[in-house]
This record gives sequence, C-alpha cells and structure tokens, in this order.
Amino acid sequence: MHFLDQAKIYLRSGSGGPGAVSFRREMYVEYGGPDGGNGGKGGDIIFEAVEGLNTLIDFRYTQHFKAQRGTPGMGKNRYGAGGDDLIIKVPIGTQVIADDGEGTVLADFTVAGERVVFLRGGDGGRGNMSYKTSTNRAPRQHGTGWPGEEMWVWLRLKLLADVGLVGLPNAGKSTFINQVSNAKAKVGDYPFTTTKPQLGVVSHKGREFVLADIPGLIEGAAEGAGIGDRFLGHIERCRVLLHLVDATQDDPVQAWNIVQDELAAYGAGLDEKPQLLALNKGDLLGPELMEDIASQMREAGAEEIFIISGGTGAGVSELLDRVIPELGPEQRNASTYRMDIDPEEEQGEPEPWSPL
Repeated sequence: MHFLDQAKIYLRSGSGGPGAVSFRREMYVEYGGPDGGNGGKGGDIIFEAVEGLNTLIDFRYTQHFKAQRGTPGMGKNRYGAGGDDLIIKVPIGTQVIADDGEGTVLADFTVAGERVVFLRGGDGGRGNMSYKTSTNRAPRQHGTGWPGEEMWVWLRLKLLADVGLVGLPNAGKSTFINQVSNAKAKVGDYPFTTTKPQLGVVSHKGREFVLADIPGLIEGAAEGAGIGDRFLGHIERCRVLLHLVDATQDDPVQAWNIVQDELAAYGAGLDEKPQLLALNKGDLLGPELMEDIASQMREAGAEEIFIISGGTGAGVSELLDRVIPELGPEQRNASTYRMDIDPEEEQGEPEPWSPL
C-alpha cells in the first residue's frame, strides 16, 4: 500500500432543486390556482473519520467531490426530494485545511466515527404556490434553488501514535522499531532508508502502545531541508519522544544537538514533550567508551540516557520500562491504528503542498 499524507481536493455541495410552476387542473374547477411545490435541498458534504484507513492515497486519484443536487418540485404541491449527502471517509488523524496560504485548520478528526457537516447543500427554490397573494392569484414566478457551497481544501494526515521515534538518518530507528514491534520497516546501511512514516505496535509487560518512526532529520529540516520537515507533523500528537543517536558516528553530541534544534525550530511543542535519549549501536563499542559518550551527552544537557543495541536488543527492555510511565493510562486499543504498509514499495513523487 502506498502512503500519502497530504492531498488537495475540490468540494461542492449540492444546489437546491428549482420550484415548480404548476396549476391545479380539475374537472369542474375553472380556476384551480397554483399548486407548484418547492424544490428539494441539495446534498451536504460530510467528512467522517473511520478505522481501517491509514493513508490518503485514494485522494490522489479522486480529487473532485460533488454532492447531489435536489430534485425539482412538482405539481399538486409536491416537494422535490433532497439530494443525497456525500460522505467522504478519511483516516483518523486527518486535518482539513483551508487553501488560504495560512494553514487554517477547519476540522481535525481524532476519534473514530467523528462526523462534520463541512459544506451545507443549497435550499430548494420555492414553487409558484408560495408566491400566491391576494392580488396575484396565478403567479408564474418560482425559485431556481440556492447554489451549493464550494471550496478547495487540503487534507493532511497526522498519524496517531503514543511514542515518536526521532534521530538523524542512519541512526538505527528502523532496526529498533523492527526489534520492539510488529513493524517490517526497511533497513539499510545508508541514509534515508526510511522514506515514509512507519507504525508499529509494541507489546511490553502487558501494555500495548503505538510507536511511530519518521524519516531521519537533517540540519535545516524545520525550514524544508531534506524530507524530515514534511513528516514532523506525524509526531505532534505523540505523548513521548524517543531520540536515537548513533554512538558510532564521529560526534554524537552534535547529532543530538541538531535534532534538538530542529524540534525547537519546528514548533508545535515538540521540544517540550517528554524525551528519552537512547545511544544506539552499543554492541559495536566497548562499555567504557559508551559510558564516556554518555558522560559527554550529559554535559551537553541530555538528562535520561539509555545505552542500547537495536540489533541485539541489549538495553531495549529497560528503555521500554521507562517509556510506559510517560504514557499514562491506556486510552485506546493500539491495534486500531496499526499500519500495514509494504516497505518495498516506493512513495513516488510527493504531492505539491500549499505554503503553510
């Protein structure tokens, strides 16, 4: 399944149906008078958050959504039928954003089954019966129906996860998420192996939670460098961040500082979230050297530091023990938000994005 987290779509609610121009025709009734009924109301545009959807890929191929128009009124004072509402199903975590260049959030779906009537259909036009007055006994005017509403909007998906996994490219995040969860993230000995978010469900000591791995960040990501800025939004809803640092690189302290700066530059409170630091690939270095690196990290301002190996699993259980208290009471069934994305499939060209 391809993963797409943003799409631009056109919406138009249904116009109201026209009112009828009709006169009563009955034997022995010479002047029956008007009996044209009103037109039906146009259909609404409704968004609904549903379980089982993990991507906005369907909106790449269908970008125009138009609700049904109300049917015309009829004689004998019969009203036209209302147009069918158009229900657009979106994944949980989807935001509807105005195409105004300022990123105005119009709707935010965080609960399964949540519905929002986004655009209301136009009212039906009046039939000629409603125009009858004491001085105009046989009116021929009628209402044509009110037009529906229309607008372009952006859909943006922010995945719902409990824990967000961050770090520079090639920090070992994919190996870690494969070690602790049911995910099958692509692993490679080169930067940017992960090109799209991955979700995994972690089961640890009777507790389940969702772990999100986003593509690696680089310096300047918050301003658009690399691909990390596009995916930082996926960890906005996380309750705690796991920051993985490759202990084998030349300067682990600098790597930690780069990510910290990017989280602060992005905003949305990412730098204020509870954060645990894990020095990864500890199996490749000796214990003394790892402790020396950890001391340097503490001097730089890091607080809680765990020495782990995503490859062998060393130290991982202790890290997960510390994660669970940060999550607080269990709020949802983690399996509800599981993503089954084939890691071998490429994402393709990214969609254009409004200047948010």
